[in-house]
Amino acid sequence: MRSHVILAVLKRNLTSYFSGMLGYLFIIVFVVSGAFFAFDEEFFANNLANLDRLSDKFPLLLLFIVPAITMTVWADEKKLGTDELLFTLPASDFEILIGKYLAVLAVYTVALAFSVTHVIVLALLGQPDMGLILTTYLGYWLSGAALLAAGMFASVLTSSPTVAFALAEVICAIPVFIDQIPGVSWFLKEKLGITEPLSVAGNLEGFTDGRIELAGLFYFIGLTVFFLYLNAVMIARRHWAGGKETGNMATQYSVRVLCLVVALLCLTYSLAVAGKRLDTTSERLHTLSATTLETLDNIPDDKPVTIQAFVSKDVPQDYVPIKKELLDRLKEYDKQGGGNVEVRIVEVEPFSQEAEQATTLGIEPQQVQSEDGGRFSLEEVYLGVVLTSGFDTVVVPFFDRGTPIEYELTRSVGTVSLEKRRVVGVLTTDARVMGGFDQQSFRQIPEWQIVEELRKQYEVKEVSPDSEITAEMDVLLAILPSSLTQPQMDNLVKYVESGEPVLIFDDPIPRFNPPGLSGAPLEAKPGPGGGGMFGMQRQPGPPKADGGRATSLTDVLGIRWDVAMSLFDLVNPHPKYADVFPKELVFLSGDQKDGDSCLNPDNVITSGLQELIVFYAGEIERATGAKTEFTPLLESRSGSTGLNSWDQITTSGFFGRQLMPSPNYRRDPESHTIAALLQNPDAEDGVNAIFVSDIDIIHDVMFDVWQRQMYDLNIDNVLFVLNCVDYLAGDERFIELRKRRAKHRTLQALEKQTEVFERRRNDEKNKADEEADKEVDEAKERLETMRDELREELEKGNLDAGTISQRLQSAMEAENRKLQQREKEIEREKNQRIREVRIETEQQIRQIERRFWRLAVLIPPMPAIILGLVVLLVRLLGERSTIASDRMRQ
Repeated sequence: MRSHVILAVLKRNLTSYFSGMLGYLFIIVFVVSGAFFAFDEEFFANNLANLDRLSDKFPLLLLFIVPAITMTVWADEKKLGTDELLFTLPASDFEILIGKYLAVLAVYTVALAFSVTHVIVLALLGQPDMGLILTTYLGYWLSGAALLAAGMFASVLTSSPTVAFALAEVICAIPVFIDQIPGVSWFLKEKLGITEPLSVAGNLEGFTDGRIELAGLFYFIGLTVFFLYLNAVMIARRHWAGGKETGNMATQYSVRVLCLVVALLCLTYSLAVAGKRLDTTSERLHTLSATTLETLDNIPDDKPVTIQAFVSKDVPQDYVPIKKELLDRLKEYDKQGGGNVEVRIVEVEPFSQEAEQATTLGIEPQQVQSEDGGRFSLEEVYLGVVLTSGFDTVVVPFFDRGTPIEYELTRSVGTVSLEKRRVVGVLTTDARVMGGFDQQSFRQIPEWQIVEELRKQYEVKEVSPDSEITAEMDVLLAILPSSLTQPQMDNLVKYVESGEPVLIFDDPIPRFNPPGLSGAPLEAKPGPGGGGMFGMQRQPGPPKADGGRATSLTDVLGIRWDVAMSLFDLVNPHPKYADVFPKELVFLSGDQKDGDSCLNPDNVITSGLQELIVFYAGEIERATGAKTEFTPLLESRSGSTGLNSWDQITTSGFFGRQLMPSPNYRRDPESHTIAALLQNPDAEDGVNAIFVSDIDIIHDVMFDVWQRQMYDLNIDNVLFVLNCVDYLAGDERFIELRKRRAKHRTLQALEKQTEVFERRRNDEKNKADEEADKEVDEAKERLETMRDELREELEKGNLDAGTISQRLQSAMEAENRKLQQREKEIEREKNQRIREVRIETEQQIRQIERRFWRLAVLIPPMPAIILGLVVLLVRLLGERSTIASDRMRQ
């Protein structure tokens, strides 16, 4: 190949493309369309500073830009008859082909370079991961480069650019949608055993996740080579078409093309199975951590670990990335573990022998919803792992969307390779964490999921508070100790005073367990037996220690906790749920603006965690004169939170105490501590505890939200609890590993502006509530004044008692009717005002989003427009300078 010949062809075609405004117009449409895809409504609803929305639609965008660039590359040559002149030049067919391909690639690269303005918009809105962004753009470039060769092949088939555009759409659609073509996917999987994606979107996914995969890299290179070869065959066809050997040559080239397809497929699949990749994310999410490598190195030679993975052959689309990452991780463990790790991967079909083996080992299929052709169905999916070493076994029954795969595998390897597990004791309370039979409802209560999670690392046993606590354990877990009787509380306090590690969860209003408000500290302890039928209250049980306020425990811990006060937050960091979740559902973020983090960044337990949720949580403070060292772990944000008392948010009803539907919210400027580490390092037997004023944080509901990533929330409640247990047990091996995942990069600029309007909306609501309450109180005062006046008339003897009583009753009935009517009017007026404020606030927030959206759509095309105008102006001036002066108009 002669580089100067290729360069000459490249310059010729590149100059031709930008000789008119049509080329710039295509680039502008490409960039603007990308902006519409990248910054749609869901982008603002997700509140994440990334290009995921564009990546989802990018293959469709290529179906427009690629035909637009390539439609004239060969077709115009044939149409104008310049192809014959071109091929008679002193240049080989291959040099001309490469020159033209590099020209269209240069045009596409320019178009893609102009779309980098999307990144500028992201940087204005938040802090995107630049390593991930660079890899994403590399994927965009490679996928476009591959389809450009396909578009050139469409152009070489016709002499009409319009037909070439349509043919390019059809040809490019094949690699874009091949995984979705009915029958093709089934044939590849069932007949050829190819489970790796063959579509452009499937191979682009690794790049958009921050991985440069060797398989994906070769897929796009192979696709490019394949279509360039087809181009070469078609332009060389003029040498043998129409001759005696036409049939033989056509057959020969068809066989060559088929062999090339098979070779490329085999090589691509082999590289995909090998799983080589380069991690470009800032957090190195796709590389085994130092903790994992150390754990694998520390496996004793006499206790090798066997890992059996049971995975379904076919899984729903949402679980394809999970299956892929699990299998990739297992291959890495097998490679890094050497002779001490043996990995066995079993593909499971429903009702097969492998399925029975999985069930025997403790792995049950999970019912997962899937969609096929618009129809929803439930599928049984196996994605579990069994790890054995010696006589110890750890079972991870299912890897769900929120399960940190590397952490689960490394923790399990580290656990089974130990000689002896540490012990966690669970204190028996009314929370019934360990499950059991409930004599009040006559039903079996399952144990909490956190117990099963702890069993993957610890030996878990139940501890009774009825007698002195003497059991040997590394950590005692006490959930809802305010429900204990005084003798039971005394035993717990004595254990805490001994300096043994204790993790305590209590709650002013447990919302999930026990049901209703029966578990609240200020509610009476329910008695034994069923009771509670037909709306009747159960007989109360024995009195709670300290009247349910647990003061004997908090005094020893050196804290103050008012069990009557619960927390709320007027600002929800997830805009799409602002009016869905109650204000008492408080989000605690570890990456707040201006350094205002709700999670202690200086403590190993909470540093690196991203977001937690608490529900009706309490507030704790360091007691005056306490010797205990008080280290806050979880705190509410300042300025948008406040506290409501038990009487403000609950009311007595026919079925007992109930929550008020719409309490008043009055925020305060302070932050409130929800959890704290309590230690007395100077004392020989000092306190060593963590107190969390919310038990809902650990309940099964939050566990499901974490594991399944329900509502698209990525919360760290379970990881926080596990970190607390590990810290108190003195085993911090896996704490840092749990925190490895993509940083939660939100649209901080948008949050900062919308938060102002959210606060104003809640202030207006509180103001309306106060004014309504004031009017109702004034009406009640008038009624009381009328009563007093009539009583005075009775005392003076001006009227007899019967007349006074009749007038008093009539007046009270009339005033009560007026008061009831006025209360309804006031409630209507208040609701109307709140609705107006809500609509106004929503409109202002939408205006902010639309302003950023306009910015995101208008900025990207500006460089291309400016460049096009500059080129046009230079060309006009150049043409004017070549005109003779006597021919120019005066």
